[in-house]
Amino acid sequence: MHFELRHLRTVAALADTGSLSAAAAQLHLTQSALSHQIKTLENQLGAPLFVRKIRPLRLTRQGERLLALAREVLPRVETARRDLQRMASGEDARLFIAIECHSCFTWLIPALDRYRGLWPEVEVDLTTVLADDPLPRLVTGDLDLALTSDPRPRPGVHYAPLFDYEALLALPEEHPLAQRPFVRPEDLRTETVITYPVPRERLDVFTRFLDPAGIEPAGVRQTELTVMMVQLVASRRGVCVLPDWALAEHLACGRITARPLGEEGLHGTLHAAIRSRDGEQPWMTAFLECARWAADRGLVSRDRA
Repeated sequence: MHFELRHLRTVAALADTGSLSAAAAQLHLTQSALSHQIKTLENQLGAPLFVRKIRPLRLTRQGERLLALAREVLPRVETARRDLQRMASGEDARLFIAIECHSCFTWLIPALDRYRGLWPEVEVDLTTVLADDPLPRLVTGDLDLALTSDPRPRPGVHYAPLFDYEALLALPEEHPLAQRPFVRPEDLRTETVITYPVPRERLDVFTRFLDPAGIEPAGVRQTELTVMMVQLVASRRGVCVLPDWALAEHLACGRITARPLGEEGLHGTLHAAIRSRDGEQPWMTAFLECARWAADRGLVSRDRA
């Protein structure tokens, strides 16, 4: 009987995802290619790997034994691979991350915890940037990665997509707009819009919602902290637009609610801006994978009241 690492990764993916289609996506295979690989492995075992026609997928005794082997072997192989890559580069890696809002911490901290477990030798640090443009510091090497939803072309900078989100309008629960299924630009004509202290051209609520409709809100108020924005909304001092994942825990408390911007909603993608030359560095790609892992595991929450 001949086992390969890909067989162990297949069993681990089946156990982690609970379905053939999700396992195929995780392994970057077509579902037919994965089915063929599973059939070949089952022929070698002389037994099925999982019980058919049950959801979520459940491994057989043989599948569970292979899973135990995968849990033991794959982390050791990954550690050896990283060590060999680090030896080949002969360099100590650093990951200095700039974030534009504190609400990123809701998913970033779990992602960093996972990353430190995989790459303990990488020096990791964080800084917040609001009014400042992080791209010049990224190009000069003062920063290594900037989280942004506003990818602006710049020589030497690559934008790696992390996950999609929807921007929502946060309202007091008793606000009249809370009775509507969605908000129109003209609905904000009489509202004070609370924003981060960044240039207007970097705020989607203006560039993609109000400005195209020629609408100006009654006022604009700025604050650096997401929690302060939410408190101001709850106390009826204005409304604010934040990503769904940034609002999730506040919506759960019940003092505010949220509505889509426009009938189709206002959707975006959070990117990691990195230097183009770092795009293939294993310590960098590992962080990008950890960030996407946080999204896939529901750490980037999208619950809406």
